[in-house]
Amino acid sequence: MLNVCLILHASRSPNLGVGALTVAQVALLRDLSRKLRIPIHMTLLDWRDSGPACVSGDDISIVPIAGRDFLSPTGVWRHLRKADLVVDIGAGDSFADTYGGKRLRRIFWLKFLTHLARRPLVLAPQTIGPFRHPVSKILARATIGRSALICSRDEASVAHLRDIGLAKDVTVASDVALRLEGAPSGHQSARPTVGINVSGLLMAGGYAKSNQFGLSVDYPAFIRALIRMFLSHPDRPEVHLVPHVISPDAPVEDDMAACAALQMEFPGTVVAPAFQAPSQAKGYIADLSFFTGARMHSCIAALSSGVAVVPFAYSRKFAGLFDALGYRHVADARTHLLEALLRKILDGFENRDLLAAEAAAATAVGRQRLETYDLALSDIIARLAMRQKKPTTRSAAGLMKSA
Repeated sequence: MLNVCLILHASRSPNLGVGALTVAQVALLRDLSRKLRIPIHMTLLDWRDSGPACVSGDDISIVPIAGRDFLSPTGVWRHLRKADLVVDIGAGDSFADTYGGKRLRRIFWLKFLTHLARRPLVLAPQTIGPFRHPVSKILARATIGRSALICSRDEASVAHLRDIGLAKDVTVASDVALRLEGAPSGHQSARPTVGINVSGLLMAGGYAKSNQFGLSVDYPAFIRALIRMFLSHPDRPEVHLVPHVISPDAPVEDDMAACAALQMEFPGTVVAPAFQAPSQAKGYIADLSFFTGARMHSCIAALSSGVAVVPFAYSRKFAGLFDALGYRHVADARTHLLEALLRKILDGFENRDLLAAEAAAATAVGRQRLETYDLALSDIIARLAMRQKKPTTRSAAGLMKSA
């Protein structure tokens, strides 16, 4: 039995994007276990969020952790020591300076604990960086360089790693959530349907409430203009406000509260349900005619369902991922002003059949790129299983240096 510890994944996160990554990663490990005929047990170190878990089964244990568990010998350390392999997906894009120092320090600490435990660390496909602070660059170089496998979901991350001085090979794949299966929503309409994911975080101005992400537009004004544009469109589309982070306990993050407030202003809109699982959100989005949003995984749900989508990009992760798939229909909110953003999204809606075909083609590219990650992870798992059968004096860390 191979014990795999999953870090910086989440089974109960209010952020359905992180949940989508977790569901897809668990499905991949189960698939590799079947193909390789190697029993795998997964231990998911998860934050103490409320709500139902999006993954379950006899082959997975969900261990809730809190801040104190990072320093306790009976907390995170104990589970890392029991693992044969540690897989870290970085919550998709959290391994960066982008979301503040506190989050990044915890991420570094998890990685250094893994190295200290002498367990091979796999960085699953994710956006890596940017690291702007000199200390962040040094720490990133040190911990990434000791990893058994480094995977990014875009070439921009690789370029950044080269810029900060990392020479080790990086496997370029794509976002594992491209493989997530959607649950049927049952929604039907005789009219075109437009989905708008409203980011509660951007409505609040970021965690610091001061345009933290450097947008070139006032986001609340943009959202209101976008809703008005579609409600007055000659095609009379149904406008659906679609939350992808449902977090009543953390209002600064909560898309649902932002959607509900906007529906009070615009009674002609429809607010999507408070989804309980990533697959429910994807199924709902899959039944729309067109989609736009600021939560990247809501846009990935659209793209991988063959729905025409124009992502509202607030960081480089959007262009990095979608450009790598050959999908160029991204509205960059860091450089484009209000009218340009609205025009980009309107053009996408009016050419939605073309965009839908390009979305399907881009998804095929992404799934093909993911095969490189599958093969690399499969090789590591097979070698670790072989080592269990034939013990040697070489440590797991030494074994992985040749990975």
